[in-house]
Amino acid sequence: MALKKDQIIDEALQLLKEDGLEGVTLRKLAKRLAVQPSALYWHFKNKEILINEMAESILQKEFPNIEEQEKGETWQERLLDIFRRLRKALLSYTDAGRIVASSQASSMMARITEMGIKILINEGISLHKSRLIVLTATKYTFGYVIEEQIAPSPESFQHFDLEAFKMEHPLMVKGIEEYFASGRTVDDNFNDGLKIILGFE
Repeated sequence: MALKKDQIIDEALQLLKEDGLEGVTLRKLAKRLAVQPSALYWHFKNKEILINEMAESILQKEFPNIEEQEKGETWQERLLDIFRRLRKALLSYTDAGRIVASSQASSMMARITEMGIKILINEGISLHKSRLIVLTATKYTFGYVIEEQIAPSPESFQHFDLEAFKMEHPLMVKGIEEYFASGRTVDDNFNDGLKIILGFE
């Protein structure tokens, strides 16, 4: 039975979920599929092309379609929903933030960007400003998720002096403690930062 492209991508995503980006190699993937590495090169000339297809699949699962504004919905609310969904997609697999952020040829990210710009232009916002708003929200989302998906090693905290840190950075620590004291979560933190970018009042 011939190996299908979708089968390879699905297996690569499973490998990504288990081992992260560094664990996704064509050799390891071939072994899991019980084929020679040369069989994969028929579909993917190199890992970069495979990574791009993985990014497309990750995004398509969350964005089977991208809707324009619903009746009574502001452009801020529509974009907030789009970027919340983007974060959800990026959190669905280990290192998916890095996968999608590094995929320069993603047609799905292009579609998301195009829709975002179109929503803004329809509100009378200039192309220049529309592009910058969408770009900033995209970079913010990528950065937020990539940071969420970084697992610091226990060794990195071995010599960390929390009390000294608090003394040196009192405003930063107070701001964090104050924000989360009322029960806010990291999801709230993401949403509130995004609302600033999108100009919520």
